[in-house]
Amino acid sequence: MLGQETDVTGPGRDGGVRPQSVMLTFLGDHVHGNDICVFSGSFIDAFARVGISKEATRSTLTRMVRRGLLRRQRAGRRMYFGLTPVSAQVLRDGGRRIWGSGVVNDDGDDRWTLIGFSLPESWQRQRHELRARLTWAGFGPLRNGLWIAPGEVDVTRVIDDLGANVRVFAAEPRSPTDMRALVADAYDLAGLGRRYQAFLHRWDRPDPMPEAPDDLARSLVLLTEWLQIIRTDPRLPLRHLPGDWPAQQAQRVCHALHERFRPEAEAVASAILDTVPDAQSWADQ
Repeated sequence: MLGQETDVTGPGRDGGVRPQSVMLTFLGDHVHGNDICVFSGSFIDAFARVGISKEATRSTLTRMVRRGLLRRQRAGRRMYFGLTPVSAQVLRDGGRRIWGSGVVNDDGDDRWTLIGFSLPESWQRQRHELRARLTWAGFGPLRNGLWIAPGEVDVTRVIDDLGANVRVFAAEPRSPTDMRALVADAYDLAGLGRRYQAFLHRWDRPDPMPEAPDDLARSLVLLTEWLQIIRTDPRLPLRHLPGDWPAQQAQRVCHALHERFRPEAEAVASAILDTVPDAQSWADQ
């Protein structure tokens, strides 16, 4: 998964989806695994369906090349764009999260990763960066300098290059610890729950997104918004969450709508995609 420093998902400044987020959704659904590179004009045609301008699309392509998420491949006088090892890994991780592991953590084991760290008071930038990376990796603060995450988390990449004094433990709760109260204190459950409820309000209806020109547009927005939510969900154990937790219902709606949109979305994408074989396939590496 993308680290905090290379995040290309999340809302734009106006609260809507960002072009980079739509790009990853499009690549995951229509490019990854097909060993192809896509003409820049095809991206422009596809993204215009969700209100992204030609200039914004071209700027996004340039930024993603610069960040190692896309690579250029020329064919004749046209420029095509293909995946890189980094973006292929991002898309594999995203696919596993959407279709594999899902949003519900109902494992029988109540295992946690506990991390304690200390940084000099003068290291404000490193302190902020570490906290941001921990949050991205699913950690929540128990108290200053002591954070916890569900499951067993490899924190090597989280703490790499920060120079922090870190101690990491695998932990299990013991009586009299009230894990439901601990989870409520360490995580913004209310905020996460509101995001799931907003998703349901927008999509759990007979005719979602009626203003969209076709199901390719609906599919792109649906999965982009879904990824924005689940990338911030630490997958806390279901037993410690409120009884009316909306994540499972939201996931059912997302999966059902994606299947409903798929035939037309694939047909529209096939009609607008100008592609060439990818000279460097990363799909299975």
